[in-house]
Amino acid sequence: MKLVSKLLIAAATLTLGFATVDAKSASAAILNYAFTVDSPVTKGNGFFSFDDSTFSNDYNPEAAIKSLSFKFDGDSTVYTQKDDANYPDFPLIFSSTYLTGKNFFALDYQFNDKANLSSSRSYEIIGEDFTIYSKTSPDAELISGTVSYRQVPEPTPLVGVIFTCSVGWAIKRKVASMKKVKV
Repeated sequence: MKLVSKLLIAAATLTLGFATVDAKSASAAILNYAFTVDSPVTKGNGFFSFDDSTFSNDYNPEAAIKSLSFKFDGDSTVYTQKDDANYPDFPLIFSSTYLTGKNFFALDYQFNDKANLSSSRSYEIIGEDFTIYSKTSPDAELISGTVSYRQVPEPTPLVGVIFTCSVGWAIKRKVASMKKVKV
């Protein structure tokens, strides 16, 4: 009888856990990515999201960004998708491949220096490349850097795991306290 009750508790816990985790449907999803810019002059971090159902059917599929925010380290200025020099047609997301052969989604984003409006400095992110250049002086030295991307996991699966573990822990405590009462 004890085995049956333990199996029922385990089954109930798993059922509750799976019920709290959203099943991935075959339809569209909003994907969230974080990216890091690293150059000899500056570093920064940002996030973007996009709807993967909006990819074009071109040879090089691309999609519009739903939201984007980027900030250089040590600077309070936040750059968004509306800061792209070619907004609203840009920024875009496209599929690319690391040198290791792993696929990832990359950014095509060009924006001007908002922190210093008198500056002729512009920034460009295309895939894994970050470039700082002058809009007014074509002979100015280009500064280049790298961009790395990582997908930000959805919080729902984590909440499901925490919920399942909490329910399991509470049931285990209750069973342990019931055993103490019987002894």
